[in-house]
Order: sequence, then C-alpha cells, then structure tokens
Amino acid sequence: MAVSSFQCPTIFSSSSISGFQCRSDPDLVGSPVGGSSRRRVHASAGISSSFTGDAGLSSRILRFPPNFVRQLSIKARRNCSNIGVAQIVAAKWSNNPSSALPSAAAAAATSSASAVSSAASAAAASSAAAAPVAAAPPVVLKSVDEEVVVAEEGIREKIGSVQLTDSKHSFLSSDGSLTVHAGERLGRGIVTDAITTPVVNTSAYFFKKTAELIDFKEKRSVSFEYGRYGNPTTVVLEDKISALEGAESTLVMASGMCASTVMLLALVPAGGHIVTTTDCYRKTRIFMENFLPKLGITVTVIDPADIAGLEAAVNEFKVSLFFTESPTNPFLRCVDIELVSKICHKRGTLVCIDGTFATPLNQKALALGADLVVHSATKYIGGHNDVLAGCICGSLKLVSEIRNLHHVLGGTLNPNAAYLIIRGMKTLHLRVQQQNSTAFRMAEILEAHPKVSHVYYPGLPSHPEHELAKRQMTGFGGVVSFEIDGDIETTIKFVDSLKIPYIAPSFGGCESIVDQPAIMSYWDLPQEERLKYGIKDNLVRFSFGVEDFEDVKADILQALEAI
Repeated sequence: MAVSSFQCPTIFSSSSISGFQCRSDPDLVGSPVGGSSRRRVHASAGISSSFTGDAGLSSRILRFPPNFVRQLSIKARRNCSNIGVAQIVAAKWSNNPSSALPSAAAAAATSSASAVSSAASAAAASSAAAAPVAAAPPVVLKSVDEEVVVAEEGIREKIGSVQLTDSKHSFLSSDGSLTVHAGERLGRGIVTDAITTPVVNTSAYFFKKTAELIDFKEKRSVSFEYGRYGNPTTVVLEDKISALEGAESTLVMASGMCASTVMLLALVPAGGHIVTTTDCYRKTRIFMENFLPKLGITVTVIDPADIAGLEAAVNEFKVSLFFTESPTNPFLRCVDIELVSKICHKRGTLVCIDGTFATPLNQKALALGADLVVHSATKYIGGHNDVLAGCICGSLKLVSEIRNLHHVLGGTLNPNAAYLIIRGMKTLHLRVQQQNSTAFRMAEILEAHPKVSHVYYPGLPSHPEHELAKRQMTGFGGVVSFEIDGDIETTIKFVDSLKIPYIAPSFGGCESIVDQPAIMSYWDLPQEERLKYGIKDNLVRFSFGVEDFEDVKADILQALEAI
C-alpha cells in the first residue's frame, strides 16, 4: 500500500476511538516531491516526503493520545515527537494493514489502542480506494524500535541534519542574528520540530548492535557515547559560540577556570614555558604561580603593553603559549592581539586570549591572529547570573587536543546549563549594546566627578590603550573600574549607599553588580601585598546591567553625594 495515498477518514471521529485527532501539516501541504528545499524534515525524514504525493495532496497526520505514545517504546518517546511516531506507525500499517503492534507494545496496550490498530487498517484500505495517485516506494520497517531509530540517524551524523546551503549561516549578516539562530536554525543534530533546543538529559548513549559499536570504535561512524564526551544540547551551544567567534571548533566546560586550566595543561608540556601579563584574574595567576611549577612549567610575567618584554621572552625561552586577558581584570588593559600574534607565531608560540570582558561581539580575537579564545561563559555569554560555564574556541586541531584531556579530567557542562546559556545568548547582542552604552556614558560622568580620582575604561581617551581598543574592538564593554577619592571606609560607604547593584563577585549579567576588589578578591592578603598587584583599597569594579541608564546614573550620583 503506498503511503502517499493515506488520508484521514471519517472513522477517526468515532467516539470509540476517543483521543485521536487528524490535522494538516502546513509544511507538507502543497509541497510536491522534489519541491522546495525549505520544507521541514521531520524525525521520520525518510518517509515524510511520501506523505505529500506527487500532486501536492493535502497530507493528514495521525495524532495519538499520550498514553498510546508511551506504549510504543522507550526509544520512541526519547527520539520522536508524537507527530514523528505517528508518521512512522501510519506508514508501517499502511504498507502492511494486517500487521499488529510489536509484542512489547501490545503487551502494554489498552483496549482503545487495539481499536486504533483496527481503525488504522480500515483507514489504509479506505484510502486505497478513494485516492488513486501514483504509488510511492513502500517503506520497509521491521519493528517499532527499529523504525524509531530511523529518526536517530540524524543524531548519529555529528550534527549534520538539515542544511539549506553549503554555508550554514550565509543568510545571516550580523552577530545579532547569529546569537539567535546559529547552531539551531540549520544543522541542529536533535530530531525535533521544536523552535527551542531540547535538553537531552542522559548520562550515556546506546548502540543497537555490537557491530555498530565496533564501527564507532574503529572510526567508521560517528556517535555520542558517554555524557562526559558530549551531549546534543551542549553541541548546539558549541556551534552557536563558534559561529560568533568565527572558530572551527568550540569546547564548553563547567566553568571559565576549568576552560583555562585544562587548556594550559593540554598545550604546555612539562618543563615548558608560558608568558602572561601582570593584570589578570587572580585565580588564573594562582594556578600559574602555585600549580604549574609542580610540572616544571615556568612563567614570565610582563605588562600588557610590554612588546619588548614579550619579544625577549620568546627569544630566550622555548615559549609554548602566550596567555592573556584583553581587556584585563580589573584594570581593563588591552593587548595588541595582532602584533603579539605575529611576534609569537614567528617562534612557534601559541596565543590564547581570554575575551570574557570583551565578549565575542565587541572583539574577534581569532580574526586578529590569536590561536585560541577563552571565555567565562558565566558572564556575558550566559548573561543572567544563573549558570556557570566556560568555553575554548579555535582551530579543530587545537581544540581537539584540549578536548581529549577534558574527557579525562571531567569538568563536563550539564545539559541543563547548556540550555540556559543557549537561551541567554539569544539576547546577547541586545544586552551588550545596552551595557556598552551605559558603561561608556557613566565612565565619562565618573571621570568628571570630583569624588572619583581615577577611571579605568578603554573607551576613554585617558586609557593607556584607548587607540588600540578603538582599532580592535567594536565596543568597550560593560565594566568600569574606578577609584574613589578616599580611603577604604569611604569606599565602603559609597558601595553600601548604592541601591541598584548587587554586591557580588561577578559581572556581565542583566543585573548590575559592584564590588571592591581589595575586599572581594584580595582580602586574604595584607595591604602591601595587594598593592603589588595595583589593588588599592578605594578601587571599585562596577558591572553595568541592562537597567535604564537614567536610573543607574541617579543611583551612582546619590551614592557619591553620600560620601
């Protein structure tokens, strides 16, 4: 029986088959076989075209009640929507009206499910007489479990399901559009018609037969295997970040520190040498100064603008990696990424830029010559102060080296966290625009205020790398650091007088956040030790959220008046 002849008969409205509905699928109606490539490909992609007929006949799809769908199989529930299951089962029954449900499903079926089987057979027979259209090749399926695996093949193809053009994102011309659609609109490897990316909560993935497992182990096929090695939801997030950074590959991990430490361990050999900069996140410095020496790895520390120091280091040592932030934390110093990349590459030294403060929207470090970019996705990329994550972007070769060690060390991002970041990234461009604008305007106001002694912001002409920032950044970020004209007690009074921002140790989210680095990050060190890193007691780091500018301005000004 040709599937293309299947129509929803009036018998399905009978009260004896309560719970069944038929509806037209707008993506299948009026789409002849071989028609527009924009037609949706369902979970049962191998048979969906046969429902259309060669004359564009209106297609009807069975919608089964939830209890019946649950009876089909665990695999059906996991891999297919109700629509996909309906297409598969209807195709099987239409091809072989006498077939019964597989024993596993039949054992659990209710009497109404049995009635459904008879009704489906009658529907197939009725449609054969009523719709004399060209017959499509029959779909040969062996069992419900094997039928549903047809849908699973898309997942088994390393995220290569639906491609409209050779270039995944050729129709998207801006980062704003990429934050919404990259990794999802085209090529999402999860079989679903849902607009949003589903969360795949599983710790492991199964193989149908041992032969399939051997093919995977001998690299004749690609598959997910174990939760620590990859997850479909996480892969969507990686693809979205890769699109923004212009990277061949991205690896996401459980935190930004996890990304930085695994990257260093993977790429710097025992006894190797790295170069970094004075101004950086303290925990990164602690890892370099306290842990890496245990592996015989030595470190040269230079000022972010010390090009001569970098050249001397790469000429004197066999430097494996130059690792720096740009802008840096907390003084927002900028590194000439293009220049340092040229210097390092002449000596075979890799360049990794921590672009957390910049975001992928304000700065494209890979395009400027860097080999790798690291982000704490907890900050701007996630953007909602509700998830921890980190990522590494770069060439497939380098990221694969890091991924191999990551599979050993763990630090896996939970798929629920990946979903939160995917959701957060869809407003990344809107959030960053607002944060850039508010931070820039407030930096100018703060610099002119008599109770502020110094402001650190790359958008200000007074910043030592202002001209560099103008060349390599399209926005200056949403964080402003500044020094209050007073001592630690005066600064505490200013911070405590603020009403909008939270006192917290992060940045980049929708909510404004403020902290005194001397207390929040360096309080365990005596004052003289803090000053070695330039951390004065009156230093304030202010991360602007997406609140209204006038509200934030009024709040900061009233807090300054309070001191």
